[in-house]
Amino acid sequence: MADPIGWFEAVVLGLIQGLTEFLPISSSAHVLIVSKIFGWGDPGAAFTAVIQIGTEAAVIVYFRKDLLRILSAWFRSLRTRKGTFDSRLGWYIIIGTVPIVVLGVSFTRQIETAARNLWLVSSVLILFGLVLGFADRYGTKMRSLSGITPRDGVILGFGQALALIPGVSRSGATITTALALGYTREAAARYSFLLAIPAVLGAGFYEASKIGAASSVAWGPTLTATTISFLVGYAVITWLLRYISTHSFLPFVIYRVVLGSAVLVLLTLGVVSS
Repeated sequence: MADPIGWFEAVVLGLIQGLTEFLPISSSAHVLIVSKIFGWGDPGAAFTAVIQIGTEAAVIVYFRKDLLRILSAWFRSLRTRKGTFDSRLGWYIIIGTVPIVVLGVSFTRQIETAARNLWLVSSVLILFGLVLGFADRYGTKMRSLSGITPRDGVILGFGQALALIPGVSRSGATITTALALGYTREAAARYSFLLAIPAVLGAGFYEASKIGAASSVAWGPTLTATTISFLVGYAVITWLLRYISTHSFLPFVIYRVVLGSAVLVLLTLGVVSS
């Protein structure tokens, strides 16, 4: 059951969403953890999904030229039956969105209830942080997006679907999968941003339809958090793509393990409730 969100909480959670959505550290985990630690309770899957619209809007603005090129090539391929790299990329994004849609619809109740448990979230933060570190360390990092195949599109789609579990991280899951397939860090990050757009916008607008009738979430604070997440998210995208061109994901791996371990300790001591 979600708890009411006030204006102050909305500002804080909007900042957290913008800061963490594109980093492989799980924005949904951070929103949930901060809410629990400060006694705000669980803001709910609806609030979390809607403020993600803000960060996805940042992706659309940042990658607007790429998106226009991909969309134009995709529609043109429908008419001419001739494929290009951009039109194929459009098809791969569509294919890659199917797993998360099917699994998200099939397990909606579990995602919105049982999965939002701090014991699970903190454990997942640690586990998938280690998986990310392994993929980053041992992946060949030789492939660019120009070499993406239909098989890769399907695999990356199922990788993204893992993010339905709070704590996995949508960008982290897709980036980890791409690194395991041999893609460069920048290619992995760029594709994770593009692949997330249909799924996150779809989930956000679907959950938005519930907010008007939900006593626990008001439009004002939710829209405030969404706007903040957009502004902060845009800055984070710009920084991250520059950072990973010369650095590994190791700092994020360490951060995930430390945060997950700290939350487990707080849970064990009874400082926070699950």
